[in-house]
Amino acid sequence: MANELTCDVLVVGGGPGGYPAAIRAGQLGLDTILVEADRLGGTCLIRGCIPSKAVIHAASEFERTQQIADGPAHMGIGLDSKPTLEMSGLTLWKNGIVDRLSGGVQGLLKAAGAKHIQGWARFKNAKTCVVQTDDDEVIIRPKNVILATGSVETELSILPFDGTHILSSRHVLDLENLPKSIGIVGAGYIGLELGIALSKLGSKVTFIEAADSILANYDSELTRPVSQYLKKHDIDVLLNTKAKQATRTGDAITLAIQSADGAEQTLSFEKLLVAVGRSPCTTGWGLETMGIDMDGAFVRIDDQCRTSMSGVYAIGDITGEPMLAHKATAQGEVAAEIISGKKRRFQPNAIPAVCFTDPEIVSVGPSPDQAGKAGEETVVGRFPFAASGRALAMDAGQDRGFVRITARKSDHVILGIQAVGSHVSELSGEFALALEMGAVLEDVAGTIHAHPTLTEAFAESALAALGHPIHIAAS
Repeated sequence: MANELTCDVLVVGGGPGGYPAAIRAGQLGLDTILVEADRLGGTCLIRGCIPSKAVIHAASEFERTQQIADGPAHMGIGLDSKPTLEMSGLTLWKNGIVDRLSGGVQGLLKAAGAKHIQGWARFKNAKTCVVQTDDDEVIIRPKNVILATGSVETELSILPFDGTHILSSRHVLDLENLPKSIGIVGAGYIGLELGIALSKLGSKVTFIEAADSILANYDSELTRPVSQYLKKHDIDVLLNTKAKQATRTGDAITLAIQSADGAEQTLSFEKLLVAVGRSPCTTGWGLETMGIDMDGAFVRIDDQCRTSMSGVYAIGDITGEPMLAHKATAQGEVAAEIISGKKRRFQPNAIPAVCFTDPEIVSVGPSPDQAGKAGEETVVGRFPFAASGRALAMDAGQDRGFVRITARKSDHVILGIQAVGSHVSELSGEFALALEMGAVLEDVAGTIHAHPTLTEAFAESALAALGHPIHIAAS
């Protein structure tokens, strides 16, 4: 006979939305159960954000030492021999980080008083969930449900993942050997982040992108430094090109492609990575039995993360774009607090997006063009990292990076902030805070920023928008 449990809150999914929701619900004194079939942490922690950034960092370290070994001494540093790469050692280090963080989530849940059940959840109806564990079935009858089932890699029917030759992003992060060559279908942020890292480690990388530009969600001014990096490092990018069919030829993959003018050709790679986006994970959970409305492929919610079924909430990637871990975390906290009786809404002024390419890109709020199309009359300020003492002192001022700020002309309220350059991901919090607090240009320009830091470029961009920058000539 199945074990039966009741609870105030059942959270399905232990990723960056689900586990913060369960922790917050537990902190608020709610009897909370979290169900996760895999390890705690979800795609972001286990096979996405965290391991990919570890690989990206390792690749950059490897590239830097190789450049020093290959060329004349730089910064007075030289190497007598080239560095070596052991993929097994890189994987072991990466997995150690994942293990530590996943174990930490378990401890946080316990400290908050939330229970964790490892198993697959399937709903019979909105308030009856059957969890299949390794030992038996557990029936859970919750008062409230938070759906946090996340997303999966989008698979193309013409290029199905096999885990050996045609890879998804999660397969790439567990490679036992570095491929000599790899084709990457898709030049969005996932493909570019992983492709640049693989190139730094020594793979010959070729991007195949159906659109007419890389990183279609960012404007050309932001993507230009990334395009220049790709060209400088002999990374091929085939734009306006569609992948048609892949066939195995011995140990290689032969990919047929077609350009916009109809011309066809074939390319051969050791591996092929398909990185064309992610899809909401809404099948296999019995969601169709819960009486919730859908919005296309996503679960429809309101500004309190409520679905159309009373007592059922949804957060994270299954609720639509942007499909970002930090959005899911914020929604999870909101949902838990609303269930506890607090008055909350999920109404952020902006959600930062970060692309960990080389150089990195950050975007918060609209670009100048987007603001103009929305009917805003704006002023725009830019400050190049080539004029930043801190960037130059870190050997990071020569990648054509900059900070750009867009404000309403009439009252100087900041509408959007973007940056491209080395280490700019660390500025995303300050950018988001400025928009969330409704800052004006004078707020940023009048805030004393520590010297020497990259944050000075933010203040200088505000000064530029006001017409009186200090460390560049006024335009």
